[in-house]
Amino acid sequence: MQNKGLVKLFALLFGLVSIYQLSFTFKANQIESEAQELAINKIPETEDNFREKRSNEEADYLESIANDTIYNIGIAKFTYNEVKAKAMNLGLDLKGGLNVILQVSVKDILKGLANNTKDPVFNKALDDASELQKSSQNTYLEDFFIAFDKIKGDTKLASPDIFYTKELDGEITGGMSDDEVKAIISTKIDESIVSAFEVLRKRIDEFGVTSPNIQRLGNSGRILVELPGVKDVERATGLLQSTAQLEFWDAYKGEQFIPFLVQANEVLKDIVKVETTTEATEPQDEEDAEDSQIDALLGKAETDSTAVATVEPLFDLIRGQGYQGGPVIASFELKDKETVLNYLNLPQVRALLPAEQRYAKFAFGKPNRNSELVDLYALVGNRDNVPQLSGAVVTDASNEFSPVGNKSEVAMQMNAKGAKIWEEMTGRAFTQGSQIAIVLDNIVYSAPGVTTGPIAGGRSSISGDFTLNEAIDLANVLRAGKLPASADIISSEVVGPSLGKEAIESGTKSFMIALALVLLWMIFYYGKAGAFSDIAMLLNILLIFGILSGLGAVLTLPGIAGIVLTIGMSVDANVLIFERIREEIVKGKGQKESIKDGFNNALSSILDANITTGLTALILFIFGTGPIKGFATTLLIGIATSLFTAIFITRLLVDWHVNRGGKLEFSTGLTKNLFRNININFLKKRKVAYTISAVFIVVSIGSLFTNSLDQGVDFVGGRTYQVRFDQDVSASEITDVLSQPEIFGSADAKTFGDANQLKITTKYKVDETGTDVDEEIRKALYEGLIPYLEGVSYEQFIDLNDVNKQVGLLESYKVSPTIADDIKRASGWAILGSLIVVFLYILLRFKKWQYSLGAVAAVFHDVLIVLGIFSLTYKFMPFTMEIDQAFIAAILTVIGYSLNDTVVVFDRIREFFNEHTRWEFNKVVDTSLSSTLSRTLNTSLTTLVVLLSIFIFGGDSIRGFMFALIVGVIVGTYSSLFIATPIMYDTVNKLKVKKKDA
Repeated sequence: MQNKGLVKLFALLFGLVSIYQLSFTFKANQIESEAQELAINKIPETEDNFREKRSNEEADYLESIANDTIYNIGIAKFTYNEVKAKAMNLGLDLKGGLNVILQVSVKDILKGLANNTKDPVFNKALDDASELQKSSQNTYLEDFFIAFDKIKGDTKLASPDIFYTKELDGEITGGMSDDEVKAIISTKIDESIVSAFEVLRKRIDEFGVTSPNIQRLGNSGRILVELPGVKDVERATGLLQSTAQLEFWDAYKGEQFIPFLVQANEVLKDIVKVETTTEATEPQDEEDAEDSQIDALLGKAETDSTAVATVEPLFDLIRGQGYQGGPVIASFELKDKETVLNYLNLPQVRALLPAEQRYAKFAFGKPNRNSELVDLYALVGNRDNVPQLSGAVVTDASNEFSPVGNKSEVAMQMNAKGAKIWEEMTGRAFTQGSQIAIVLDNIVYSAPGVTTGPIAGGRSSISGDFTLNEAIDLANVLRAGKLPASADIISSEVVGPSLGKEAIESGTKSFMIALALVLLWMIFYYGKAGAFSDIAMLLNILLIFGILSGLGAVLTLPGIAGIVLTIGMSVDANVLIFERIREEIVKGKGQKESIKDGFNNALSSILDANITTGLTALILFIFGTGPIKGFATTLLIGIATSLFTAIFITRLLVDWHVNRGGKLEFSTGLTKNLFRNININFLKKRKVAYTISAVFIVVSIGSLFTNSLDQGVDFVGGRTYQVRFDQDVSASEITDVLSQPEIFGSADAKTFGDANQLKITTKYKVDETGTDVDEEIRKALYEGLIPYLEGVSYEQFIDLNDVNKQVGLLESYKVSPTIADDIKRASGWAILGSLIVVFLYILLRFKKWQYSLGAVAAVFHDVLIVLGIFSLTYKFMPFTMEIDQAFIAAILTVIGYSLNDTVVVFDRIREFFNEHTRWEFNKVVDTSLSSTLSRTLNTSLTTLVVLLSIFIFGGDSIRGFMFALIVGVIVGTYSSLFIATPIMYDTVNKLKVKKKDA
């Protein structure tokens, strides 16, 4: 090998750089462990909310040393922030945290661009686009244009009632064609989404999460946000979804609306049918059915068998009244908030308002922290429903403590225009003795009176029952600015730190066992040469972790699986080399010549096999998200480092030993003659193989049509919760309980790992978004599971801050049907794309389409059988076999592995075909398969050992993923011998026969 000095230098530098990068991870872990220990010692478990206090104490300590120098490497000095930034990032499944996909409402942006027009064609097109989105693969904007073109008639987008507005004057003119307007609107939509992205990025930057990730997903208006390690999930989701739509309204005095409430209550008695029995019944006649429809229209919840009949529709819901002269009309329970608003906004009820109050806007305040009551306000509205002053005038905001009571509040500074209007509003409120309501996202945060006269200069503050974190977050969103439209969470994953801790432990255990088994096997099979390959493999692992850390990549549990799988597959390169060296030795060549020729002859096969696997990993990286992208990242890095260590480092070690006079047999006493002089007539057995495969494929296809697959929420939408109990529970019993009409109506519970752990899935209200809906569903889940939770409170059940949590909610996952459809489509393209790319690569390398056909046919064969086995067995296997994104990753890995095997065989066929020109083609094929059998079985066995160790000792969440890989490796090994090569042989022979006949 030439340039040995250069290879040594590179190996040394790469190793040192990897150790340097990983040292930051070890230092960061050390500092964080010290912070955790300090918090535990300072705050005993006897204190209320000790976990939250410990978490805050830990965060305060780390923040206090953020800019302190804590790590010295030579003359280089690093602060904690710098160390943390360079440390390896752990994914949600290893650290816990939050992963969400937000959908910015393009519909809202379009309404804003059209100045909230009442044009019937425009609004009908918006509604039609919303319907199209349920089954369309287009963006919302594309569907809006389609819907508009279908119904527009003579209406133009550039009309004054749509986009030819004052705000767009200069960009859109009345004479523009629809196509010209569409181009401008598309640009405006894109700018708004970029604006939303930047607003969210600013909010996240100030939230204080280490290594957050925010990405824009294509041009669909979707934004991915990953917050590893975040503990207060509700706070984080509130921060992400808040549009920060700040408004200032004049407020009515509460007592002005008491007569209105009395009249409204009387009218509602005639609208809302009074229940005459305390037991809720199903509608028996038309009148009852009509009453039920009214209840549904008003948003009333279904009553249960113990519900008390409502006598006074509105008054029965009142739980308190405001003070004389104050802005509060009355107080209600949080659960009745929507019902009350529906009542008050009914046309029959609003008609009762006097002329001077006809545009009154009803709004609720923040829930009372102690009683969960909310106050109702009436704001001075107008025909256009526009506030007297908007938050656009706010130039700065900060959290402060009020001089009275030392409570948290948010101070704001307005621009000159806002300051002038603010002075007028406060002057009017002072003169009339009224209040000004400060409203954020339709919630009244405070409604202070003005006691000192008009406020000049635009300086003011928002006071309320704020915690410190709430004040910080509110100031944060006001500084970052408002979102251009609402942003709904259409996909979310919440993982508790206790689950992450278990994942790290199981991942580490499986990693160490797999590594030990592979290291021992290589020594057992190849003796001293195997020990040299082990050294190269250990360097390979060091390089993988070092590169991951240096790139700032995120390590996930599938990522660990990818590394362990890389260990098994990296053995393949060394096996190929050693087997070729053994062949050269058998031919009678000297040791040095055999080593040289062995490395040279194996190079082509190694490169082809790794490139095909790398191509599938690359496609997985492009189409995958989250943990799956992590799996693809580690696989790609592992392929590159494996090539370097196997080809160069192993060669260095072997040459060093031989040059010192050492002797290498590349085998041991037990393996020396293993697989020697094998000559199997594989082609004669191909008809039997075709028959066996045909039976498997027919059974698989039949099962797929009749039994289908267990599709996860990734592909069908829904919410999934992982719950652990302190005793074994029956999954079917829990399914029946949660499927009751008063809970979810439909749910599915499956044992997940141990018998005391369940994965619960429901589609209940899957189309609805918002933290209120999420909270409602969590409460319903808890209430349904109360008999099985042995006194666990709701707060304990949902608490995800406990790193040692044993009972309760461990993880939640939500996917809306819209994004589930997109995930399914992307997965299909990923599989199809990988097949096309590999077909073309093999065609390029082997110059004959028959080779490509054989390889792709084998891949189809493997994928169908893996799908069939999952379809046949998912109902009784003791682990989850859901078809999700992880399963697609497994399928693509199976494709890569199967091709790896096939390409090695094809490479040997090509070599023998060129060497033995007088041999019959069937002899070339059989000899090639026989000569590569040792390598095929050795690699397959090593890979299976690795996969089995992860399957047995790894986490529950990747057991189905590993099972797919195990089946795939077995089937892939079989197909490379009995499907890919025979199909290639048959198509080549048929072509020869046709040419001969011609």
